[in-house]
Amino acid sequence: MNEDVVNMEIRKFLKKVGITSQREIEKALQAAIESGKLAGNEQVAVSIRLEMPGIGLVHSLDESISLE
Repeated sequence: MNEDVVNMEIRKFLKKVGITSQREIEKALQAAIESGKLAGNEQVAVSIRLEMPGIGLVHSLDESISLE
């Protein structure tokens, strides 16, 4: 395994995940505020699950996002 190549591939993947996830979260929050589901001053639960089925990796992260 070439660790430099693997490191760069992981970084590219995480950059894509970060950018697309942020965009989707922002769109969903805006839609929820516009529809009245959210007031815009609360905390919203958020979770993400990372899986690599071929090697059995499952990693979950649960957090909250403050809108104020």
